[in-house]
Parts: sequence; structure tokens; C-alpha cells
Amino acid sequence: MTITQLKYVLAVAEHQNFTKAAETVFVTQPTLSMQIQKLEDELEAQIFDRSKKPIELTNIGHKIVNQARNIVNEANRIQDIVDQQKGFIGGEYKIGIIPTVMPTLLPMFLKTFTQKYPKVELRIEELNTSDIIKKLSDGHLDAAIAATPLMNDSLKERVLYYEPFVGYIPEIHSLSKKQYLETSDLDINDILILEDGHCYRESIFNLCKTSKRHAKENFQLKSGSFETLVKLSKEGLGMTLLPYLHTLDMTEDEKKRLRFFNEPSPAREISLIYHKSELKLQITTALYDLILSIIKGAIAFQDVKIISPLSKD
Repeated sequence: MTITQLKYVLAVAEHQNFTKAAETVFVTQPTLSMQIQKLEDELEAQIFDRSKKPIELTNIGHKIVNQARNIVNEANRIQDIVDQQKGFIGGEYKIGIIPTVMPTLLPMFLKTFTQKYPKVELRIEELNTSDIIKKLSDGHLDAAIAATPLMNDSLKERVLYYEPFVGYIPEIHSLSKKQYLETSDLDINDILILEDGHCYRESIFNLCKTSKRHAKENFQLKSGSFETLVKLSKEGLGMTLLPYLHTLDMTEDEKKRLRFFNEPSPAREISLIYHKSELKLQITTALYDLILSIIKGAIAFQDVKIISPLSKD
């Protein structure tokens, strides 16, 4: 049994296809198949049911894959220990970022990070929270940036910042005369929100102390864009709530329609998340320190009330 064979098993388990798995580990399909068959013969156990399309794990295969993942992660730690001892900050680093954070935060730190750490090969992917948790758990991401807390024992969270919610109130709206908002002012049926699948959407439901099943929608909007919500709000279709960083690049006329909440301002917690195995911790720490130094100049809010992204439904 070798580490390489275990990596091949993990690749097939992920892609459920020998050809695709071979491409991801950069070997020919016959080589990969031969090595997996050799491992199965050694174990005297069938890991994959090749009669199924797509290929499926057998009952014992599920257990073998879980253990293989642990072994491969521990093996990777050996090189990681050496890198940390040498103070080396480099190599491939895969990070996932949720859609409601990516457009505002990434431009703030990406250029500075790549200039400061040119030996790090960043691989950035926009993912929703559930995909982030799965990929971190499976070892397909080194870290992620998402709204927290996630309540996942296998992951560690380091808070980067607290981002207040800001109301965008059209001129004809009943709340437009108010200088500051209260959470009690909010009516979920009057708020334009993102489509399902966004943790920001769940945070809004939690902020309004209601659930999706109690919301009455005159129309269904499938949009992941805050810009679309603002445009619809301008048309008198309701107010919307924006993350603070999304308001920084608005026009002066648009900023006149913004309304902040009385303190403590409702806010979401944004954290850098990584697996408890702490692989590539030196890169994670460098990324955390750099983002923290940059974001402090953009968000000066102190008195905030955290709204969890976890759904209450």
C-alpha cells in the first residue's frame, strides 16, 4: 500500500470515473486502474463497484476512503512541517470565497498579497457556504472566507471583520424619512433579497426574526447580484439590505438613499476558515494578517450585533 495508491482512490471516489480521475492526478487511465486493482488485491477487498454508472463506492469502500483521506492529509503534513520550519511561504494554495464577499474583499487584498508572496500560487474559487464546508472537509480547499459561525467541529474560524447591514431605501419608501433604522422597522415582505443558496439571505431572515415559510412573495427573483436589488429598489419594488463594503463604490446619489442602523448595528461575521489539521498554516496566517491590516481601514464599526447566517427554518 502506498500514498500514491491512496491518492488515486480518493480521485476516483471524487470523480466517480477512472478517466477523469486519471486526468486530475496526471497519469494514464490504465496506470491508475492497475494501481487501484493492485491495492484491492492486497486488501482482499473491493473498493469500487465498477458495474454502476457512475462508479460507486462499496460499503467497505466508504470506510477505506475516509481513512485514506486521513492518511494522505497526515502525509502532507510532513512537507508542511518542513516548510513551516524553514519559514517558506509558497506553493499552491486553494481558497474558496462566498459570492457576497468575493466582489468587494478580493480586489482589496489580491494584488498586495501576490506582490508580497510571489511564491504562493493562489487558486481562488467562488463557492456557496455548503460547498465550502464540503471542500474544506474533503481536503480540496486549503482555506475559505465566509460568514460565520458555521458550527463545524472539523473547521477552525478566525474572524476577519464584522460587516454591518445597511438599508437602501428608495425615496418613495415609508422609511425614507428616518435617519437611522431599527430592526423592528423591517418587514420581510418589503425587502428585496438574494435567491436561495446564499447565506446572506438566511441572515436577513434571521435579522427579521422570521422564516422563509412566513414570507409572502408577489414575485420570485433569482438573482445573486446586489446591483440588481438596488435597481429594483429604485423602481419602487421595496427596500433592500446591503453588506457595508458593497456600499463603498456607490454613486453619491445612491449613497443618499442609504440608512444605517442604530447601534448596536446588526452585522455579519466574516472569517477565514481552514481545516483543524492546519495544513499550510504559514500561508493561512500570512493571508489572515494581510487581510486584517487592509480591512481595518475600511470598516471602523465597533458596536455591532452579530446575525448568524445559519437558517432558523
